[in-house]
Amino acid sequence: NNREIAWVAIPLLAFIEAFPGAGLFVSGAILLTVSTVLYTQGILSLPEIATLAFVGAILADHFGYYLGLIFGPHLEKSKFARSREKNIKKSKQIVLKYGIFSIILGRLIPAVRSLVPLTVGMSGLKKLKFSTADLCACLIWSCGLLLLSGGIGNMFL
Repeated sequence: NNREIAWVAIPLLAFIEAFPGAGLFVSGAILLTVSTVLYTQGILSLPEIATLAFVGAILADHFGYYLGLIFGPHLEKSKFARSREKNIKKSKQIVLKYGIFSIILGRLIPAVRSLVPLTVGMSGLKKLKFSTADLCACLIWSCGLLLLSGGIGNMFL
């Protein structure tokens, strides 16, 4: 019964899987598996798991956003970015055009989850608008984690 470790593991895993770059290599399935085990073993409740994951996700997303906001101009001047200038420009236009929706959708798609906040930061989207959209996105995502970790099965019993 390592409840204290669980209280650190859930937000840490949520943070790592949404951290810019690292999220491309760390699957959300790890967080889902750990969450399910912690719930079924009675170590954490579903609301505790969802809340802890929400905290880790919001921290990672904001970290990525501020990285993009602060270092975006330098990243765009890199050789890597220059060779993909057309795609980066298009990505920024989509983020600016769809704003909140792109943030919410991006949080729900594992393959791009760690890159969307970085791109949004690079696009220059206002901080308050990003934070509001990201709070909603992380709330929806953490509720989905809650349902997948054990809530769906219990609804039908």
